[in-house]
Amino acid sequence: MAFDIRKIRDDFPILHQDVNGKPLVYLDNAATTQKPLQVIDAEAAVYKTINSNIHRGVHHLSNVCTEAFEEVRKKTADYINAESSDEVIFTRGTTESVNLLSSSFGETFLKEGDEIILTEMEHHSNIVPWQLLAQRRGVTVKVVPVTDAGELDMQGFSELLNEKTSLVAVTHISNVLGTINPVEEIIALSHTAGVPVMIDGAQAIHHVLVDVQKLDCDFYAFSGHKMYAPTGVGVLYGKRKWLQQMNPYQGGGEMIDKVSFSGTTFNDLPYKFEAGTPNYAGVIGLGAAIDYLRNIGLEDVWAYEHELFEYALKQMSAVPGIRFVGQARHHTSVISFLLGDAHPFDVGTLLDKLGFALRTGHHCAQPLMDRFRISGTVRASFAFYNTREEVDNLVEALKRVAMMLG
Repeated sequence: MAFDIRKIRDDFPILHQDVNGKPLVYLDNAATTQKPLQVIDAEAAVYKTINSNIHRGVHHLSNVCTEAFEEVRKKTADYINAESSDEVIFTRGTTESVNLLSSSFGETFLKEGDEIILTEMEHHSNIVPWQLLAQRRGVTVKVVPVTDAGELDMQGFSELLNEKTSLVAVTHISNVLGTINPVEEIIALSHTAGVPVMIDGAQAIHHVLVDVQKLDCDFYAFSGHKMYAPTGVGVLYGKRKWLQQMNPYQGGGEMIDKVSFSGTTFNDLPYKFEAGTPNYAGVIGLGAAIDYLRNIGLEDVWAYEHELFEYALKQMSAVPGIRFVGQARHHTSVISFLLGDAHPFDVGTLLDKLGFALRTGHHCAQPLMDRFRISGTVRASFAFYNTREEVDNLVEALKRVAMMLG
């Protein structure tokens, strides 16, 4: 490990507290990550020193805030290796990014009889917007099956691709299974068939290096709050050739060129898709989070988290009655499991009494739960501020809970 875990934990004040009289062990990072002081301070500094609506002002505060906001756009483009910062659209998060795409791309390019390919492991935010589009436009949603190991059936995917396919939308990493999907292969196969691809990167952007030009994806969506940044900010990357043709998502200020009652013309990229006052403080916080991750090094983050995941999987295997859901060959630091016949909610509630924060339920992936014929799981998801000691404590707590519920 190339970084000091104790020093890193000092950057996250929320981790240093007791819950129900026990030291907090936060293992709900797939839902949202905690924020380092550097991010908290950056967002607070906006309101303390430069708070002003951006882009449309000529005074000092507006100019400084605008410059800081647009600097993050360049920083984000560099972080994902976009060809241009004009291809980076700021949204409220992955959910809004997918809704923007389903509305703008769907209304511009899709027609009745077209097909969209999703997978069984998608988050609801990458299912429902496409279903709504299907109702509006008469398109059909096709679904790639998931194997018992929690991997995509790539033969099934190839069989779904045809002349009617107009878009493939797939998660980079499953929020339930931790499966790292073969997105490079999916993109290559899709492009051979002339089909654009959107990648939901909410669970990937803070774990692995993302190079959108190398991937050659047409769209890539992610959220700030999953990558140690503030809530209410996200990104939709899109290739310029698509964004230029797509209709705006929302109407209002900033996204216009000229407005009259006889007609309206729209702003240049990326502002055409950024109606109204943005969350500029959150975006500046996102920039601080990118700086923080880069300072640590994503390669080192990945190495540490993978080592911690392997250790946790081995140690948790000794818990009586535990059953893991999804055992893909390519995996990141998420472990979903069941404990005997106990309901996940009961397991999570007892763990909370012992100071552990884990997620329980269907994790906004009900079709995946149906695939495995379960109502939900308990999910432990790790970040680079978690430790082996916390894993050991979790294992002891699970053994205790197993006895209580057995």
